[in-house]
Amino acid sequence: MKNFVRTILLLGAVISGFSTAITLPAQALVEIDVNKGNVEPLPIAITDFISSGGIGTEISDIVAADLKRSGLFAPIDKGAFIEKITNSDQAPRFEDWKVINAQALVVGRVSQEGDGRLRAEFRLWDTFGGQQMIGEQFFANPQHSRRIAHQIADAIYERLTGEKGYFDTRIVFVDESGPKNDRKKRLAIMDQDGANTRYLSDGRSIVLTPRFSPTRQEITYMSYESGEPQVYLLQIETGQRELVGKFPGMTFAPRFSPDGQKVIMSLLRDDGNSNIFAMDLRSRNTTRLTNESAIDTSPSYSPDGSRVVFTSDRGGQPQIYVMGADGSGQTRISFGGGSYSTPVWSPRGDLIAFTKQTGGEFQIGVMKTDGSGERILSSGFAQEGPTWAPNGRVLMFFTQGAGAGGPKLKTIDLTGRNEQSIPSKNFASDPAWSPLLE
Repeated sequence: MKNFVRTILLLGAVISGFSTAITLPAQALVEIDVNKGNVEPLPIAITDFISSGGIGTEISDIVAADLKRSGLFAPIDKGAFIEKITNSDQAPRFEDWKVINAQALVVGRVSQEGDGRLRAEFRLWDTFGGQQMIGEQFFANPQHSRRIAHQIADAIYERLTGEKGYFDTRIVFVDESGPKNDRKKRLAIMDQDGANTRYLSDGRSIVLTPRFSPTRQEITYMSYESGEPQVYLLQIETGQRELVGKFPGMTFAPRFSPDGQKVIMSLLRDDGNSNIFAMDLRSRNTTRLTNESAIDTSPSYSPDGSRVVFTSDRGGQPQIYVMGADGSGQTRISFGGGSYSTPVWSPRGDLIAFTKQTGGEFQIGVMKTDGSGERILSSGFAQEGPTWAPNGRVLMFFTQGAGAGGPKLKTIDLTGRNEQSIPSKNFASDPAWSPLLE
């Protein structure tokens, strides 16, 4: 994952070295205000990148698909293009792009270096302002060409919205195949758009609720490999696996703390109650955080690690509670009708996502961290398990219709108006979104 070099391009010149500065120039006019209640998708023209083969078109098509799926961009049909870009270093004929209402224009080229690596360059133009907004190039091995496209999409997203993108990420999930009465469940990982699926387990034992570390390409998950619940850590790139511990009666797999040094989980103890415990991954010492005659489960840390959100039925019905990371100040924050479950703190720290069951259906919603401002984003026959994109703007969850079949993955943005299906080879459940790749 460290085979990428990213540089900034100025018109007619290449500035070598690493950089994250992507703001050029200050007076550019085109932008997307993502904080508006109703955002109209921005018309953007994404031309086929110049290349000696089809790789340029493939990369530009992936960029267009990423941006379109966000719901914030409306890529213009290539059939409407007037100018054919033959030199991505030259300024385009802006009038040709303004007449088709392309408010932004993306051009680029892909070539192969002497060492075999791909070099992909792109420029983003403000067509009505007549200015280059950003220019960058990426180097990568040919097998990582899709990552180049995702990184270009992220750079465009960030320049036009002011927020980090989320396209150069992966999803770990449970792949489900076979008949319903003999379902094989394998741990799998894929790109956020459903491409490049590979399997991390062989399906000989049940795997449940994988969760990504917020600091590295590492996951934790629960397995019944030995006939009882066991928690593992798995390094994605190396395949190295480490047993965290055996926890008979554990109800949910643990989640990482923001620094990746702890996991927090719900454990069923001898007293018959399910309570929340935190474990230090270095010492393996556990600290009990709740002590109730109730089912306390589904804990999730706030992004600064100071608080924890969880569900408890101590009030008679599962509701959402928050507490300090040491277990102090346990406070109920949800008071709506129905049952709440699987709360997950946003990486931005401003919202908590949840599953809600009410009126015979399941809902995916969000609320502020004090419980106010509850909004339902999606409703269906059966849907649950929200997970946040690293920029805190999009949620993924799994859903299943009535009757035969199995679960599938979907995304929904915070407006609740942009719901998208994510393709997968088989049925898919329990998604967990990675941080941005390095």
